[in-house]
Formats: sequence, C-alpha cells, structure tokens
Amino acid sequence: MEFQLANVLVYILLGAITAALMLGLGWLLRPSNPERMKLSTYECGEPPSGSAWINFNIRFYLIALVFVIFDVEVAFIYPVAATFRHYVTSGQGMIAFTEIFVFLVILFVGLVYVWAKRDLEWLKRVPPVA
Repeated sequence: MEFQLANVLVYILLGAITAALMLGLGWLLRPSNPERMKLSTYECGEPPSGSAWINFNIRFYLIALVFVIFDVEVAFIYPVAATFRHYVTSGQGMIAFTEIFVFLVILFVGLVYVWAKRDLEWLKRVPPVA
C-alpha cells in the first residue's frame, strides 16, 4: 500500500518540478522590454477602444453550452456505435441499444426545452409591457 502511495507522490513531485522548471526557464529566457503598446490589452492587433469591462451577452454562453453538450454526445455515442457488433455477439445488444436510446432521449428533451424557451434564437423578441 505504501509503495502505491509512493508512486503517486513521485508523480506529483515530478509534475511540480517540471512545472517549476518550465516557468523558471520561461522567466530566464524571455526578453524583458516592457513598452506602453506591449503592456496594453491585445485586441486582434487593433488599438483597444473603450473599457474592457463590458456586459457580455449571455446568448454566446448558451449557444456554446448547447454546442458542447451535443459535441460530447457524439464523443460518447461513437465508441458504442463502433463496438455495437461486439455487444450483439455477446448478447448485450439490447442493453447497449437501450442505454444509448435513453441517453439520446434525455438530450432530446433538453434540446426541446432549450428550443421551447427560445434560447436558440439569436434575436429574441421582448414581450410588450402592458
């Protein structure tokens, strides 16, 4: 038991030493010539305009979150689809199919919920105030 914990400790120490070494090498080797232009905020090569503290539109976050969810869905389904023949030959085809079907139904319900809340529309209509 102690030997397994020693392995973990060795890996943690090697990781910490490697990180410290890389940071130290970067600190030693990089040039240090601060100028006003180099210390300013990088904004696609253009001079910064306005304050960096702006309200970020939540729609970017929602669209990115929906994309990530469905991207991860493909990453989870692909291995099962690639090995489905193995599941069928071992007699577990229906179990694998049911699990993937339930997974897809849960994601489809989430998509319907997001669609019903109209969060996938880029320009949302503001309801009129009575």
